[in-house]
Amino acid sequence: MDARFTAEQEEIRRTVREVLLKRCGPEEVRAAVRTEEGYDGGLWTTFADQLGLPGLALPETYGGIGCSTTELALATEELGRSLAPGPLLPTSVLAAPLILALGTEEQRADLVPRLAAGGTTAALAVPGPHLATVLGLTGANPGDWAGGGRAGGIQARRVGGGWRLYGQVEQVLDGHSAKLLVVAAHAGGYARSRTLLFTVRAPADGLTRVRQTALDETRPRARLELRDVAAQLLGPDREKGDERAGGEETDDEGTGDEGTGDVFQALADTGDTTAAVLAAEAVGAADRALERTVAYVRQREQFGRAIGSFQAVKHRLADVYVQVRAARSAAYYAAWATAHGERVGGLALAQALEALRTAAAQGIQLHGGIGFTWEHEAHLYFKRAAGDELLFGPVHRLRSYAADMAGLFEEGEVAV
Repeated sequence: MDARFTAEQEEIRRTVREVLLKRCGPEEVRAAVRTEEGYDGGLWTTFADQLGLPGLALPETYGGIGCSTTELALATEELGRSLAPGPLLPTSVLAAPLILALGTEEQRADLVPRLAAGGTTAALAVPGPHLATVLGLTGANPGDWAGGGRAGGIQARRVGGGWRLYGQVEQVLDGHSAKLLVVAAHAGGYARSRTLLFTVRAPADGLTRVRQTALDETRPRARLELRDVAAQLLGPDREKGDERAGGEETDDEGTGDEGTGDVFQALADTGDTTAAVLAAEAVGAADRALERTVAYVRQREQFGRAIGSFQAVKHRLADVYVQVRAARSAAYYAAWATAHGERVGGLALAQALEALRTAAAQGIQLHGGIGFTWEHEAHLYFKRAAGDELLFGPVHRLRSYAADMAGLFEEGEVAV
């Protein structure tokens, strides 16, 4: 592994940072999250039209730039520094790779160029607060969330030659504004339930979307209610020609498990890349929180001297600095490893989230009374740390599952 970045990679980082410094300060972030979309549409258009950010890591064949996860991680690190809200994560990191992995050539050619251009945004809708498990980060993703005969989540039923979706999901990232939904649903009835992915164009008849209150406002979420919503199976529909006379509803489609394994594998692959990108984003946020705290302790005086001159304060910030540097190394390695067959994204994400939580907490404490106020940006970083752990963690579960997958503690052994 060559740890040095190329001139092109450094240019990507520099360009994104310059745009964010001009257009995404703390006040702009607060204004953006209060809009109907939950992000600055003008800034998203700039990223899409001038920088090609939505298609940065998507294939050139489908309108992308064709870069690797490393370039995407460098860009998201800068987004993390400013906590810039936007649909990049759900669109380009979650939904687009699933369409590339599972979609037919016709579906890829139709959908991916729209996502790469930024004109269409997307969201991944999965049942309940199970996103980390769905992505294979904190547990085996063919788990309870996938159905297996259990009720709940979204149900898919064939009606005539098409599919209809019923059910409700919550905490869907950018689900309230996305124009394309990638929905995980159970098909095959109660006894033969299996999980498939479907696409839904929004708005759609029978689809209700309600934006939910979130701890971290920079990651807007929504509740989706689907009542007889028309959907298209993501991938080849082998049974499309097996229609009932008069469009009668059927409950015996999908007697086998075809496609299910591919769905879980695609979700796990997407999860590892997502974890690497999120780790870089968390590192950027942690670095910015530390940077702001260091600048403040150099200015704030107590007992006639700057509080940054006190040894106890120096030790605390030195510990944070070491954590952030270690997390950055782990995030960069995880991004590089996605193209080399190694799955270390979950571990990198655990280290980055821990570093962000520590940096944000120390920043609030060392800012004193002002750090606890809504007017100061320190609480935004703390909420990002807490919110990401709720969505993609917690840290101890990320590490525990990585240890299980690596066989670190075999049965009968005791960890010391």
